[in-house]
Amino acid sequence: MKKHLHFKIYKPFGMLSQFISNDEKEARKKHFLGELYDFPEGIMPVGRLDEKSEGLLLLTTDGKLSDTINQSGIEKEYYAQLDGEIPHEDILQLERGVLIGLSGKKYITKPCRVKALLDPPLLTDPDKKLRIGTHRPNSWISITITEGKFRQVRKMTAAVGFPTLRLIRVRIGTQILEDLQPGTVAQIDSL
Repeated sequence: MKKHLHFKIYKPFGMLSQFISNDEKEARKKHFLGELYDFPEGIMPVGRLDEKSEGLLLLTTDGKLSDTINQSGIEKEYYAQLDGEIPHEDILQLERGVLIGLSGKKYITKPCRVKALLDPPLLTDPDKKLRIGTHRPNSWISITITEGKFRQVRKMTAAVGFPTLRLIRVRIGTQILEDLQPGTVAQIDSL
């Protein structure tokens, strides 16, 4: 029986959650996971993070396990830096679910857990391309969801009037980002 391999990485801001591109023009302009490490053949990401998001991404050579995790409703926790100081009422609204656009249709997100982070989390400095102004008020939240719709957290915070400036996934199930730095890869025993 083939032994499957599993990794966790800190996907940096500005990198796509794929290994290569078949589009020559895109391949010259974008950054891909394959630049981080000499991954084994058959490796695939478990879920995705968009190009402007960063943080924990799991990888495996076990396609069945990847499908199971993606469809299981497993918790995913994010730290989101928001444009403005989000009041408690809007945090409660996020927890109950908000109306977002999804594939041209309206969608109400499932209930989730949200808490205000009174102190900014200890993270690496943001990518310079983010241009987060220090003169404007902002706030941080921790948001834990069990679904993973396209750009869901960003759409949720925008729906209550607080666009996401920076988004970092810090946990998937029991796997945590820990002290990984952007672009680092760690092989793990299991997912």
